[in-house]
Amino acid sequence: MSAPRKAVIPAAGLGTRFLPVTKAVPKEMLPIVDVPIIQYIVEEVVESGLTDVVFVTGRGKSALEDHFDVSPELERFLEEKGKPDLLKMVREVSRMAHVVSVRQKEPLGLGHAVLVARRYVGNEPFAVLLGDVIIDAAVPCTRQLLQVYATHGPVIALLAVPPEKTHLYGVIAGKPIAKGLYHVDTLVEKPAPGTAPTNLSVLGRYVLPPEIFDILERTAPGRGGEIQLTDGLQTLARRLSLYGLETEGRLYDAGDRVGFVEATVAFALKRPELAAELRPALRRLLDG
Repeated sequence: MSAPRKAVIPAAGLGTRFLPVTKAVPKEMLPIVDVPIIQYIVEEVVESGLTDVVFVTGRGKSALEDHFDVSPELERFLEEKGKPDLLKMVREVSRMAHVVSVRQKEPLGLGHAVLVARRYVGNEPFAVLLGDVIIDAAVPCTRQLLQVYATHGPVIALLAVPPEKTHLYGVIAGKPIAKGLYHVDTLVEKPAPGTAPTNLSVLGRYVLPPEIFDILERTAPGRGGEIQLTDGLQTLARRLSLYGLETEGRLYDAGDRVGFVEATVAFALKRPELAAELRPALRRLLDG
């Protein structure tokens, strides 16, 4: 079983929950303090040992690829102004990973977005990371999954959620085979309230074999008239095998306004130069 080298990051959504700012700015470029959401995702890719990133984007998303490109004018300006720290930061971003992008020309679902990346992934295993889910973990979430993939096979990240929220997520049912590790039997995309088989939700990180592409090509549109990745994973679980890992770390749904604000505050508090002033400011706001 070859080791994955590439990561696919679907990022074609319109970000309507963040209008009006996302009319002109890709949701994935919104800053968590001063670092765009997408950079946290790519940093996880790199820290997990992967080298290549495939962005699946849509119209108006060129800023994602630009962010990881070389910027000679900016570098020259920072060098002339004697700002070596900022120059170093800018260069590190452009050298972070080998990045390409491909367009998903129609909003046909997450499964379709993954399928669009087939030409760039080829016949090898790969990781998928959703472009608006940040996971703060001592061991990167994707690295945790890669460790399971090396010994077991295809694997998805899981998170236990309150039962009353299971209708918001894809949910699995399966057999526990080790602490936090399950053999997946069934996946249900956003089950009706009260019908979820468990409270183990799929949280936006996957390590998959190339066979998933043929499966997705043959997957009929499902919920919402879209090709659902969940449906493809259900077929994969039947044909080969699929595992689910309750990963360690703190998840922030930066595609949700409350989750975005929570992530901004949390990452700001991790920075000593900001935390000293931010903590009393937050207390003042909470005290009214």
